[in-house]
Amino acid sequence: MRDKSLQTVSDRKSIDQFLNQVKELAVPQAQQGRLIFALDATASRKPTWDQACQLQSELFLATQDLGGLAVQLCYYRGFGEFVAAPWLSQTQPLLQRMNGVDVLGGHTQIRKVLRHAVEETRKQRVSAVVFIGDCCEEAVDDLCQLAGELGLLRTPVFIFQEGQDNAAEQAFRQISHLSGGAYAPFDLNSPGILKDLLAAVAIYATGGPKALEQHAKQQGQHVKLLTRQMT
Repeated sequence: MRDKSLQTVSDRKSIDQFLNQVKELAVPQAQQGRLIFALDATASRKPTWDQACQLQSELFLATQDLGGLAVQLCYYRGFGEFVAAPWLSQTQPLLQRMNGVDVLGGHTQIRKVLRHAVEETRKQRVSAVVFIGDCCEEAVDDLCQLAGELGLLRTPVFIFQEGQDNAAEQAFRQISHLSGGAYAPFDLNSPGILKDLLAAVAIYATGGPKALEQHAKQQGQHVKLLTRQMT
């Protein structure tokens, strides 16, 4: 069994790397950011689906005083099912949509997520893409091609991986790197880390470093620690 102390150090290192990458990204100048929030809704995610809904609420609450975010919920599941909901700027309608979704067995469809992000940002700028998943069952070269297109469009992809699938980690790291985004792991024992990272990305994308610094003054030590590494 993997030593928990070693795992904690490894996860902390990955999170530090993630935060350093976020710090180097250009901050969008639009008053309201547009964020695609994409989820793997296949059967392997069932244990964390409720947590994802709760974290989405935190993402909105953290930025509502900054002009907020327009968020588009996307998810894939089952046999080729991919759903992109309307853009929403209020928490309740989005949560209602998320709560109406259940997981269904199927293969990953990350290519559809990335292709959709390319198409959306060509219509109107998308500030960032957040993807939460646990595995990758697709050709990595195809995914990297789309990630590179997003990088050229200045739409970074932030990937948060649940679990310890090494092959998925390598793919996710490449996708985030090529798009100009970042990667970080999380697990069922650290939902607070994911919440903080999501909020940090949202606030930084919406209001820039000053907004993030102001937010941290009203938060606990965990957020302050993350903020010091980003600013």
